[in-house]
Amino acid sequence: MNLAEGVQIVSFGILAFMMLASAIGVVLLNNIVYSAFLLGVVFVSISGLYILLNAAFVAAAQILIYVGAVNVLILFGIMLVNKRRDFARIPNAWLNQGVTALVCGGLFALLSSMIIATPWSISTAPIAGDAALVEIGKHFFTDFLLPFELASVLLLMALIGAIVIARREFFPEEGEDLSAESNLTLPERPRELTGGRR
Repeated sequence: MNLAEGVQIVSFGILAFMMLASAIGVVLLNNIVYSAFLLGVVFVSISGLYILLNAAFVAAAQILIYVGAVNVLILFGIMLVNKRRDFARIPNAWLNQGVTALVCGGLFALLSSMIIATPWSISTAPIAGDAALVEIGKHFFTDFLLPFELASVLLLMALIGAIVIARREFFPEEGEDLSAESNLTLPERPRELTGGRR
C-alpha cells in the first residue's frame, strides 16, 4: 500500500465516522435545530465521500443543493414553526418506541441484505470530466425529469406549509368580528425611529 491509498483509507474512515455520528445525532437529539445542523454535517460528509470517488461535480452539487438549499430550507421551516410548548405525556409510549425500533431494524436489515446481494461491478472506463457533466445533464432532462421537478414542488409545499402553520394564530376564529382591531394589523412605529418624518 502506497501513501495515496493510505490517505484515502484514513479519509474514508474519518468521513464515515463523521457521517454515522452525525446521523445518529440527528435522530437522538431532543433539540430539532441541532438535529438540522447535524444533518448539514451528514451532507458535507457525503460530499467528501463523493470526492474520494473522483466525482467532483456530484460533490459540488451535494454542497450547493443539499447543504446550501435543502438544509437551509429545513432550518427556515423549523424556525418558523418552532414554538416553545410542553408536550403532553403519551400513555404507553414505550409501545410506540418499540414498534418504531422494530420497523427501523427491519428497514436496516432489508437495505443491508440488498447491499450485500447486489453485484457491484466497477467500470473499466469511468466517465470523468466534461463527459460526466454531459451524461448527468442527459439523465436529468430525460430519465429523471419528473422526480427532479416533483422534488422541487415538494420543497415549495413544505415551505408554504411551515409559513401557514407559523401564522395560524393570526387567522380569525369562526364568528370573530373582523371590524375590530386584530392581530392582522401591524403596530405603528414610533416617530423617533422614522427620523421625525410624517
